[in-house]
Amino acid sequence: MIPQLNLVKPATTSCNYYSLYSPPITKPNPTPNSSFTIRCELTLKSNNNNNNTAQNSGGLGPYTGRDPNVKKPEWLRQKAPQGNKYDDVKDSLSRLNLHTVCEEAQCPNIGECWNGGADGIATATIMLLGDTCTRGCRFCAVKTSRNPPPPDPMEPYNTAEAIASWGVDYIVLTSVDRDDLPDGGSGHFAETVKAMKKLKPDIMVECLTSDFRGDLDAVSALARSGLDVFAHNIETVKRLQRIVRDPRAGYEQSLSVLKHAKLSKEGMITKSSIMLGLGETEEELKEAMADLRAIDVDILTLGQYLQPTPLHLTVKEYVTPEKFTFWKEYGESIGFRYVASGPLVRSSYRAGELFVKTMVRERAKSTSSAS
Repeated sequence: MIPQLNLVKPATTSCNYYSLYSPPITKPNPTPNSSFTIRCELTLKSNNNNNNTAQNSGGLGPYTGRDPNVKKPEWLRQKAPQGNKYDDVKDSLSRLNLHTVCEEAQCPNIGECWNGGADGIATATIMLLGDTCTRGCRFCAVKTSRNPPPPDPMEPYNTAEAIASWGVDYIVLTSVDRDDLPDGGSGHFAETVKAMKKLKPDIMVECLTSDFRGDLDAVSALARSGLDVFAHNIETVKRLQRIVRDPRAGYEQSLSVLKHAKLSKEGMITKSSIMLGLGETEEELKEAMADLRAIDVDILTLGQYLQPTPLHLTVKEYVTPEKFTFWKEYGESIGFRYVASGPLVRSSYRAGELFVKTMVRERAKSTSSAS
């Protein structure tokens, strides 16, 4: 019997997966009667910069290349993914022809999540709207194109059908950026959420989305589609936005998206993520966290940026586990309901999933009793 699965579909490259290895991708067959808990989350992106070209081994550019003076610490070294559960998850996803953020963005947690970790619940991340992004953020390992293939119009319904057959109770939907679409893919997201809720009304849905080019109508349409958690990543501190992210993204634009999502639906839980190790200062990080709390973001994830290839942003610093613990405590002290903080934490990381489930249920109860 195939183990319980948490499948995650990537939504905007508000994601934060960083590369430690590049697993091969195959296409097996799904097992219809297996019991899955699916989280569909967005593509993770990793950020990093280096202003001194001389530091970049290979001299690839002012912000890219390997810095020989910054060595990867032991706490970031992971074993290559393997195990029966990993193989089963890979087989099921491949047979469904689903793209996972785990593979596309080379997530370092793929072995832990797909094998189930201590709780035995396997987690995978699946991307809606294809596997090709229209943006070129300097930290992200997902492939890009100005004209990616058009979305599959049947994807929302096929995805919902598959998820319903797995007996899922929590799912994270995520995707690449699709600036080539009039609504940025918001309608496609919304149709997927509605289709899932129709087949399984009690399913909890999280969407990790792009910024939809700042189109607040697109944000509203998705926020009102029935989802429970709206996630969008600001990725880094304000000063580093133009270095780390595609020029079409922006700090204020991302804050606007998160604020509007919160206001679009009573009881909406919002979530964001920041990568560390890109050259940010403590004061800048505190400012970013304060800006997120000012618009009432509920959940924050903090993780180490890892450079996928020498062509991506250079790692400025490897933040210690102790410092990540400090940021978790600091974040919760200023009002975040939950902060997942650690070197390998990513926006779609499974830590806190049970907490988020509880939060969704509590918010739903308070909202219904108030009305």
